[in-house]
Amino acid sequence: QVELVESGGGLVQAGGSLRLSCTLSGRTFSYYAMGWFRQAPGKEREFVSIISRSGDYTFYADSVKGRFTISRDDAKNTVYLQMNSLKPEDTAVYYCACSQSHSLPEWSGGYDYWGQGTQVTVSS
Repeated sequence: QVELVESGGGLVQAGGSLRLSCTLSGRTFSYYAMGWFRQAPGKEREFVSIISRSGDYTFYADSVKGRFTISRDDAKNTVYLQMNSLKPEDTAVYYCACSQSHSLPEWSGGYDYWGQGTQVTVSS
């Protein structure tokens, strides 16, 4: 059974930091590129970041570039999203997902499995 479990969300003031974690079980972690998406109330799910299987390549949405950092630890089957300089507009449910695609997709349809999400709320 495949499972992706996110953690690390919470309430933080603007300018603060959070680190999200997502652990994959039931599949070989190193076979997947790992991505983060988010969905704010009343909005569509949007791409945040992706890291390749090797960890050599990372991509970010323009809205988070320079503030968020994605990383992975294959020994722990875990992907991380370090979020700094948080803004109220970063408030959303954050989802991790895994993809076997070699194209490092920024669209949600390119992913095979999804986590349940973790809430991030940034107060002004």
